[in-house]
Amino acid sequence: MAKTSPVEFVKQVQAETKKIVWPSRRETIMTGVMVMIMTTLLGVFFFGVDAFFDALVRFLLSLATKG
Repeated sequence: MAKTSPVEFVKQVQAETKKIVWPSRRETIMTGVMVMIMTTLLGVFFFGVDAFFDALVRFLLSLATKG
């Protein structure tokens, strides 16, 4: 593998940096909103799953203590 001089490395980094396409303000805001919506939906979903299993375990434990 050929060694690259520090000067050549900096030139390559600058050339690659010019190729970066940053998202627009609108794209950034829309992505943030989508993340918040998905996070909320997943939170509600997992809360529901947790509540279901909590109720199931409590029911099963109540059967075990009655016997």
